Amino acid sequence: MNVTITGGTGFIGRRLVARLLAEGHSVHLLGRSAPPGGVRFTAWDPATGEPPQESLAGADALVYLAGAPVAQRWTREARRTIRASRIEGTRLLIAALSRLSQKPSALICASAIGIYGARGDEVLTESSPPGQGFLADVCREWESSADLAKVLGLRVVKLRIGVVLGPGGGALARMLPPFKAGLGGRLGSGRQWMSWIHLDDLVELIRFAVEQPSLRGAVNATSPNPVTNAAFTATLAEVLKRPAVLPVPAFLLKTAFGAMAEILLDSQRVLPQVAQAVGFRFQYPDLEPALRHALA
Repeated sequence: MNVTITGGTGFIGRRLVARLLAEGHSVHLLGRSAPPGGVRFTAWDPATGEPPQESLAGADALVYLAGAPVAQRWTREARRTIRASRIEGTRLLIAALSRLSQKPSALICASAIGIYGARGDEVLTESSPPGQGFLADVCREWESSADLAKVLGLRVVKLRIGVVLGPGGGALARMLPPFKAGLGGRLGSGRQWMSWIHLDDLVELIRFAVEQPSLRGAVNATSPNPVTNAAFTATLAEVLKRPAVLPVPAFLLKTAFGAMAEILLDSQRVLPQVAQAVGFRFQYPDLEPALRHALA
């Protein structure tokens, strides 16, 4: 299968590319700079317009992972960049697809559990309505942009990705320094739910979405066992054999990060109902084994 990927040089994309190549798929990357390793590559910056037609020709499936990092202070310019890199980039990609005589069969588009907003202890599945807030609005518009591909006859899967745990980057890379120094602890009250997924499970779910013709629509890309922030920090400390006794008050997070602190303090108790219903099996459904593997 020929798979074209945007964001293929990022934390998730690198592992996905390696997995697809190992399975014998052909991979074509779209991005701003060519990666090492000789994978087929076409330069594309969404700020300059649509991707080149030849970069999409012959693709059986598209995977859209590109997007500016949300873990930054949300200035006016940062909000504009976060939004444009996802929503406008997806629209430009689909506009280019509309001009192809032979189109891919599927678009697998990243989204995020941020679409649910702050929901306390409410159990959230793919049928739950969107919430409120900047990230919820961005994700809702991003998914609406991806749905434009359905008009062209593509099967569209929107992966609502949780906190990704894996070696070499992602959330753990930012958490480890204070925890290794014995300065870790819960954030705010610690009662907020964290919906997480091991990197290997996320990569397998993306591959599953590419290959499984019955899978379409919103899909929660999270472990079936979310935990509270207090439980997460206690487990991480146990795995690292370090104390976790220094809680970070919510007001300090808001002072340090501004509105972006909602990523750390909002509660989203998300279950992967659709993925499990179609037979996807998680290799790391429980937090402690997932952390031990990610930190091995």
